[in-house]
Amino acid sequence: MHTPVLLTEVIEGLAVTKEGRYIDATAGEGGHMGAMLKMGARVLGIDRDASQIDGLRSRFAGVQDASFAVGNFADIASLAKEAGFAGVDGILFDLGLSYRQLLEGKRGLSYRNEGEQLDMRLGDGDKTAGDIVRTSSVDELEALFTEYAEEMRSRDIAIAIVSARRQRMQTVGELTRAIDRVPGTSMATYARVFQALRIAVNDEFANLTRGLDGAAAVIGKEGRIGVISFHSLEDRIVKRHIRERGWKQIHKKAIAGNADYRFERSAKLRIFTI
Repeated sequence: MHTPVLLTEVIEGLAVTKEGRYIDATAGEGGHMGAMLKMGARVLGIDRDASQIDGLRSRFAGVQDASFAVGNFADIASLAKEAGFAGVDGILFDLGLSYRQLLEGKRGLSYRNEGEQLDMRLGDGDKTAGDIVRTSSVDELEALFTEYAEEMRSRDIAIAIVSARRQRMQTVGELTRAIDRVPGTSMATYARVFQALRIAVNDEFANLTRGLDGAAAVIGKEGRIGVISFHSLEDRIVKRHIRERGWKQIHKKAIAGNADYRFERSAKLRIFTI
């Protein structure tokens, strides 16, 4: 079972109460959702990964206060209204991937799974990571790795990928071996390149922007919205949105994850009201 990140901070920050109504917009394996349900809250769990929702339906079978929706959190406004969850007390966005998605999802999301296909789709989109690395130009790949991963060796990596794909570029291992052609790369480099591809495949930044505005449309008058981000690019989007929309952040600074836990050390939680 995936360990929910910053669980205590989320529950306290969203001021979860018995009989309150909440939306877990990235329900995943149900860690945060389960904690809210145990407190007697009513919760709508949303996830774009249908297999995750199937797992949640099984886990919370018979729990009357649990509702579910398969969909992109960019469409949270319509999904919430369809499920009768308008005017809710709290909304959570956890922008990380679950352990199962990374290591068992068979979608090429982790650089450790060398034999997996370069897919990376979290939903049912048409474009895969393999499509991107096989068809993009050097300039396009360089821009992608620079914008979505802030990778210092973006151009050299892009050149190495385009050179290597003359043979083929189908699997995780073939991509990491192409990256290895660039001196000075490491597993951290893999992580940044895979991050950039995943963001592009799933249009994550645009969806986050739409999701935040959608959340503002369905949150109640005194409701709170929480966002857990895992890298600076996501956090910048959230901070900019809070500032530009004139929303009020509950804490002056983001709440940082516990550095002792590998899956939490890069996490930041921001909680705000509309």
